[in-house]
Amino acid sequence: MIRKFVGTVAASLAALAGLWLMIAPFALGTQPEGSDWTNATQSEFFTGLGVAVVGLAGAVSFALAIHEELVVRGLVVPKPRRTEPEPEPVPAAAAPQASSAELATLLAPLVEALREDLNDRDLNNTGEHRRNGKATLVGMEETR
Repeated sequence: MIRKFVGTVAASLAALAGLWLMIAPFALGTQPEGSDWTNATQSEFFTGLGVAVVGLAGAVSFALAIHEELVVRGLVVPKPRRTEPEPEPVPAAAAPQASSAELATLLAPLVEALREDLNDRDLNNTGEHRRNGKATLVGMEETR
């Protein structure tokens, strides 16, 4: 357990060192104000960023390992996850009956349009389409 604490402290110190590397060029005045970053500033900043990210990841990992160890020893009781209760199913008899009538009213124009379309486009076995009482060959411009 003590190794995990030491690891957490060391990783936290590494994260702080990385943050210092990121701000050092500006805090110490080695980066001129208002100008583009020099190569030294870029190098220190991005090296510090990498060190800070690795240090933060290490600190989080060690902290999670400590928490897991405490749970195993029974010193910490994890919070139970809250799950939302499932809604109770609505019985079919309790469903509103008006919805079927509304659905039939809404679908009636569609059914009528499909019926008219099928009557207008009666496909014969001869490759003809019936449209407004006139027969036309499929793919041909002229009518009979």
